[in-house]
Amino acid sequence: MAQGKINVQAENIFPIIKQFLYSDQEIFLRELVSNAVDASRKLKTLSSLGEAKGDVGHLLVEVILDKKKKTLTIRDNGIGMTGEEIEKYIAQIAFSGAEEFVQKYKDKADGIIGHFGLGFFSAFMVADKVEVYSQSYQEGTKGARWICEGSTDYTLTEEEKKTRGTDIILHISKDADEYLEDYKIQELLNKYCKFLPIEIKFGTKEETRKTGEGENEKEEKVTVDNIINNPSPAWTKAPADLKDEHYKKFYRELYPMTFDEPLFNIHLNVDYPFNLTGILYFPKLKNNLEIQKNKIQLYCNQVFVTDSVEGIVPEFLTLLHGVIDSPDIPLNVSRSYLQSDSNVKKISSHITKKVADKLESLIKNDSDDFKSKWEDIKVFIEYGILSDEKFAEKSKKFLLVKNTKGEFALMEDFLKSIKDLQTNKDKKTVVLYTHSEEAHHTQIQKAQDRGYQVIILDSPLTSHLIGKLEQDYKDTTFARIDSDTIDKLIAKDEEIPSKLSKEEEDKIKPIIEEVVDKNTFTVQFESLNETDEPITITQSEFMRRMVEQQKLGGGMGFMGTMPESYNLIVNANHPVIGKILKAEDKALQVQLAKQAADLGLLSAGLLKGKELSAFINRSLDLLK
Repeated sequence: MAQGKINVQAENIFPIIKQFLYSDQEIFLRELVSNAVDASRKLKTLSSLGEAKGDVGHLLVEVILDKKKKTLTIRDNGIGMTGEEIEKYIAQIAFSGAEEFVQKYKDKADGIIGHFGLGFFSAFMVADKVEVYSQSYQEGTKGARWICEGSTDYTLTEEEKKTRGTDIILHISKDADEYLEDYKIQELLNKYCKFLPIEIKFGTKEETRKTGEGENEKEEKVTVDNIINNPSPAWTKAPADLKDEHYKKFYRELYPMTFDEPLFNIHLNVDYPFNLTGILYFPKLKNNLEIQKNKIQLYCNQVFVTDSVEGIVPEFLTLLHGVIDSPDIPLNVSRSYLQSDSNVKKISSHITKKVADKLESLIKNDSDDFKSKWEDIKVFIEYGILSDEKFAEKSKKFLLVKNTKGEFALMEDFLKSIKDLQTNKDKKTVVLYTHSEEAHHTQIQKAQDRGYQVIILDSPLTSHLIGKLEQDYKDTTFARIDSDTIDKLIAKDEEIPSKLSKEEEDKIKPIIEEVVDKNTFTVQFESLNETDEPITITQSEFMRRMVEQQKLGGGMGFMGTMPESYNLIVNANHPVIGKILKAEDKALQVQLAKQAADLGLLSAGLLKGKELSAFINRSLDLLK
């Protein structure tokens, strides 16, 4: 029997482990199961090199819960340890056995997980006492049992163990008794160990199997091991070995409660200048900006690290689903540590490039298919343009616009196509857009009558996006089709003379203001074609953009809380306005003004409910 002290510099190491080593208490199970997987893979490595004699057999990690004894055991039949090795690897905190093994067999030890030597001590976050009971693979060695009760003191004894491998026995503390529940352990194994490379067993389960053939066929229930993981997930395989159905099957494995099929995927497979594998899926987004930031799972050698990847990958990539796996990602993780890690930053930049390259290849290889998916992916692309400058530059090769005729074009090509006709007197190319063809039917028709094209920009990011595009494309400005009269939106050199004097405008203005809400509508006079509507409702492009941007950001800013406001443009040359001026009866003036104003409101989509019914009735009265 040996006695000793754990070789640490501070007596309060265990409170530090409990409170600060890991951000989540539940990480202990990931660490201990990962250690057991390491022990198994080390044995496979030594066996392949001829250093481990005999049959390795079926390698298995078993998690065993004993509620009566209040213990949780993690058992493996891997490399095992001698008493001397237990003292070396456990009694000296931060001396990592995996790290030493990797250094010794660095050309042969792919996939060894641990690098820090602190993982084992995470057990003390949930246990009052921890036992290590182990038998080395080495012939002629004796079994050993190490016991520690949460202090720097431990005991180490020789003890016979008939089978190779290690049992880590946790005596669960009272304040951690939730880890004595089957559902909790199953939940943690599913979360952290779902794709570890050695089979992990947690109890048994019943399965229904068919036996016999034809008339003799029958179903019977059998008890089988409950293997909770898939040791060979799709991302660990070569892309050439996978077909579309394999990627879809893996997607359902990752997200069993998601019923939509992904649009397409990107298989990451990089070995220089860093190691990176993974599969990213494009879900159907449409205009949904309610980002679920727990959809990309981060792994290190198939060990789950985190699903909270914001700040680790560019934020627009959090719209994607899938898996990223790299041995260059530190496993003893806090998110702030990950965000500042240089390898993580390089990986993040590379993934952005791969995503952009994939989008470019899709539009190049099958533009019709890409266009058919546009409504489902445009929010992702817009988000990327706004949040990542390198992605924004690459997006010029796949950023599409669609006009009101349903025709697609690359943004750069579209700007060239409208330059001659839609350039105003200030030499600015004006891009006309709408968020709703139905709401802006009248305005769109007027634009098309002049040969102008109108594109559809209807995502929640539109206001931010057009601001970015105006910066990138000099001498280009975006204007929503209802932000002014069509002749003002693309102002040319020619001007139409007004039929009204300033005095006549001042006479008509209070009559118009009487029939609308003066707090909402600002009455203005413009000299327009007499065939245009008598009254047109517009909304300032600048003001509306500011309001939309602040609302998207939470609506807390001054602009985000302002009420809607509109310009009511009176066509000084329309015959109805002339009738209002000449009418001697005040009631007739008000009736004509109300009818003209309501016509403008109707065209702008602002006349609804009772007001719409009243407008229709007045129109019928005027026709009698």
